[in-house]
Amino acid sequence: MDLWQLDATDLARLIRTGQASAREAVDSVLARLHKVNPAINAVVRVLEEDARTQAATADAARARGHALPPLHGVPVTTKINVDQAGLPTDNGVVPLKDFVATEDSPVVANLKHAGAIIVGRTNAPAFSMRIFTDNALHGRTLNPRDPAVTPGGSSGGAGAAVATGIGPIAHGNDIGGSVRIPAYCNGVVGLRTGFARIPSFNPTAAATGRPIGAVLMAVQGPHTRTVRDARLALEVMARGDRRDWRWNDVPMQGPPPARPIKVAIVPEVPGGFSHPAQVSAVRQAGKHLQAAGYVVEEMLPPDIERGVQLWHEICVTDVLGGLWPTMQKMGDPDGIAAMRGWLDIHKPVDLATYVAALTERESLLFRWMTFMQQWPLVILPTLSDLPPKQVADITRDGQATVLEAMRPALLAPLLGLPGLAVPVGSHGRLRTGVQIMAMRNREDLCLDAGEVIEAAEGVVMPIDAAKS
Repeated sequence: MDLWQLDATDLARLIRTGQASAREAVDSVLARLHKVNPAINAVVRVLEEDARTQAATADAARARGHALPPLHGVPVTTKINVDQAGLPTDNGVVPLKDFVATEDSPVVANLKHAGAIIVGRTNAPAFSMRIFTDNALHGRTLNPRDPAVTPGGSSGGAGAAVATGIGPIAHGNDIGGSVRIPAYCNGVVGLRTGFARIPSFNPTAAATGRPIGAVLMAVQGPHTRTVRDARLALEVMARGDRRDWRWNDVPMQGPPPARPIKVAIVPEVPGGFSHPAQVSAVRQAGKHLQAAGYVVEEMLPPDIERGVQLWHEICVTDVLGGLWPTMQKMGDPDGIAAMRGWLDIHKPVDLATYVAALTERESLLFRWMTFMQQWPLVILPTLSDLPPKQVADITRDGQATVLEAMRPALLAPLLGLPGLAVPVGSHGRLRTGVQIMAMRNREDLCLDAGEVIEAAEGVVMPIDAAKS
C-alpha cells in the first residue's frame, strides 16, 4: 500500500519506528496531490518546497534520537481562512489575495507543534459562507464522488482532499455545518468540536473582534478517513492558547455515562423534507449501535424547529448581516446572489428580537441538557437531503431548498455542542451519512459511537475523482 493511502495513525507509527521517513510520506502525498488535485481543485496553494524542507528537518530530528510528537512527519492541509505565518488568509476573496499573516492561528500552531507537515491550503467559498466551495480567486472545488453536486462548504476543499488521499487530516471549521457537511458530501469523517474545545482565533482579526454569533458557534475541527484519526487530530488541535478566553482546559475523556448508553435517533427532522436515503442512514446507524449494546429509540429532542429559527435570527442578524456590505464590495457574483437569497428568506431582526433570541437560546440549551441527561447521544442526518447540485443556491428558490436541507446541521452550532459526521450507507455514487451529537466536552462519546458505526460500515478508503 502506498503511504498516501494510510491514515495518520498508521503513517505516524511507521515514521516513528523508522519503517518510513517523513520525506517518503511527503513525497507520496505530493505525488497523489499532483495526480488528483487538477480534477477537483481541492488544494489551491501547494506548499511543496516548504513541505520537503520540513520533512528533511523531521527526519534529521528522528535520526538524532529526539522525542517525536504524535504527528511527526505526517502531511496535512489547512483551510484558506485561518492564519498561517507567511501566507495570505485570503478566504477566497480577490482583494485579500495579499493579506499575509505574520503568525499562525492556534490551530495551525498546534498542528505544527504536533509534528505535522502542512503540504497545502484547501479551498473555501468567498468569506466561507456557503455550502458550495467556489470563489473568484481560486475557482470551484468539485466533489470527487460526483462533480455535479457540491463537495460541501465551507470546508469543501478539506473534505475533497481527504477523500482523495491528499493527506490523512484536513483542517476545517464550522459555524453552520462547514465541517460536517463536506464530510457528508465527500463520504469521510468530520468532527465539529464543541464550544471552546479548540482555541480559535485569527491574529489578523484579533483587533476587530467577532460578532457574538461567531463567538458562540464557530469552532475548528478535522476531516479524516478514520474515526481514530479524528480522535488523534482532536487531541492535537485542542492544545491550549491562553489568548483565547474561551478555551476550555478539560480532559479528553469524560466520566463514564450510565450503561447502557441511551441514544435518541431523529430519522425525519421536523420542519421540512427528509430524503428517504438519509432517513434510512439514521435508522441504520441506530441498528449498528443497538447491536453493540446501546439502547436506541426514535425520540425528538426539544424544539428542533425553533432551534433552527434561532440560529437564523442570531447568525443572519450579526454574522451575515454584518458581512453583507463587505460581500457586496468584495465578494464574487455567485456568493453575493446566494447571500442575497439567504437574507431575503431569513431577514435580519431588530435589536429587541435579537436579544430575545439570545435569551431563548440559553433556555433551549437548558432543555437540551436536561434531555441529554437521559439521552447522552443524539443522531440526526447531517443534511436532511442529498448533496445539492452545484450553484443550486444562487436563486431564491434554490437557496430555500438548500437552507431547508441544512436545518439538522444548525443545531450543534446553535447550542455549542460537538457533532461527528460519519458515512452510513450509500446512494448511487454518494455516501449517505449521519451526525452524532453529545454534550459539550463529550466528543469522546461521539467518537466512541462513531467507531462502532465505522466497524460495521467499513473504514473509508481514498477514492479517485469520478468522471462527469
